Formats: sequence, structure tokens, C-alpha cells
Amino acid sequence: MGTPLPTETRDIDRWRATKAVLPFLALGLFDLVLILGWGLNPLWGFAILPPMLFISVLAWISFKSGFVGDNAEYAEE
Repeated sequence: MGTPLPTETRDIDRWRATKAVLPFLALGLFDLVLILGWGLNPLWGFAILPPMLFISVLAWISFKSGFVGDNAEYAEE
């Protein structure tokens, strides 16, 4: 049928992922406010915001799923 959802706490670590991604998201939003504060066209905000949010969501999913810990054993070979 379907793929079972992970139930171990190791597999679902949303808080750790949030703490890892939040500084980069805050820095990007601060940069966006700074750019718009300089008086640039607000259209730049629409050009910068979607990629920044997309990358932040990808990073959050990656940290949440623990991709680094799962692939660490292959890096040693």
C-alpha cells in the first residue's frame, strides 16, 4: 500500500530543523527589508522572496529528515 510514516523521534526533529534554518531565513528577510528600504522598486521584493523561501523550505525538510546522518557512513568509504 503506502509508505509508512516515520514514528521515531530521531526521524521527526522539526525543532532542530527550525533552529538550523531560522537564522538564514531571518538574514534573507533582513536583506530584503534593507533592499526595499534603500528605495528600490518593490518588484525586487517579489523577485527575491520566492527563491529565498523555496531554499529555506528545502533546507528545513533536509534537516528534518536527517539527510546528513543517514549518508555519513557512505562518506567514510
